[in-house]
Amino acid sequence: MRKHTFPLVSLLAFVMPAALAQTPMTLDKVKSNGAITVAYRETSIPFSYLDDKAQPVGFGWEICGIIVGEVKKATGLANLKVQSQAVTSANRIPLLMNGTIDIECGSTTNNSERQKQVTFATNYFYTGTRFLVKAGTAVGALDDLKGKTVVSTTGTTNFKIIRNLNEEKKLNIDLIGAKDHADSALLVQTGRAVAFAMDDILLYGIKAAAANPAEFAVVGEPIQVEPYAIMLRKDDPAFKKLVDDTLAGLIKSGEFEKLYKKWFMSPIPPKGINLNAPMGKDLIENLKKLSDQPAT
Repeated sequence: MRKHTFPLVSLLAFVMPAALAQTPMTLDKVKSNGAITVAYRETSIPFSYLDDKAQPVGFGWEICGIIVGEVKKATGLANLKVQSQAVTSANRIPLLMNGTIDIECGSTTNNSERQKQVTFATNYFYTGTRFLVKAGTAVGALDDLKGKTVVSTTGTTNFKIIRNLNEEKKLNIDLIGAKDHADSALLVQTGRAVAFAMDDILLYGIKAAAANPAEFAVVGEPIQVEPYAIMLRKDDPAFKKLVDDTLAGLIKSGEFEKLYKKWFMSPIPPKGINLNAPMGKDLIENLKKLSDQPAT
């Protein structure tokens, strides 16, 4: 997939109703333009992130590549132009809604609040909020962070979860937001935050990719189990069916399990790290159910 960069525009422009109303059904839009724009994350290891050549790779990214192949068949565009666009936690939904991107393949939680704005394909991973800390830090649970500085990435469900629990339990946590996962981890590494609250699988990826993995530890019981899913525009049943059918085909053929082992149980680029993260019971169950049920 060729890297393509779009100019920055204001978030206000992203969500203008007139712009949203002009966004056609995805397959019609793709056929008319002869192009599809696939969104990726720069640091969401191993779902989508940049390799040592600054090219997107990952579990979600590879699955989206297979989906693009099905889009080519559905539209009859063998020479379909495939563009890629980096997104952040804060701008991924607005960019999808206004038609800048057509599909987002990263580490986005499928929840009820987001389903008011977008649609999700079949859930393809399950995770929970835990904490990245410096090794040896006396933190084993949320209560251990009373009165301390905690960071989470802006625009994530994790940030909202910690903010709400902080208020409910009156923990007096100084919760700060960072623009991406790499910046959040840096705040812990430099001592400006005691803990980074994020989905545990992403924390394991950050730890494994660090210059000195032993410097960090992932601690605490998962606060809330949440599903990840590929994000699509709302009210576009034809495109959702194509994506869901593609995922179902990968699962039925065994290719999904092979891709999982490749990205979660084997050395991955750029450093050859191995997350050693076997499938959890929630994911194993959903490979049979094929549910797109959101987290509450």
